[in-house]
Amino acid sequence: MVVSKTAAPSAASSIPANEARRYEVTRADLPLSCPMPSMALWNSHPRVYLPIEETGWERCPYCGAVYVLKEE
Repeated sequence: MVVSKTAAPSAASSIPANEARRYEVTRADLPLSCPMPSMALWNSHPRVYLPIEETGWERCPYCGAVYVLKEE
């Protein structure tokens, strides 16, 4: 996962949920959910799964974050 606002987080740390408004994800991040598993859940909305495979992008209905599927 690449956050467009900041550099990609290390695997050992979690990033705050809903920190950026746009996220670039790869097929390795599927199935896609917002917040993503690497994000802290304690201060976020309930996890919702987003069907990004068909359109290549999705918007979270809770927080409005846009996820874009980046081809590798």
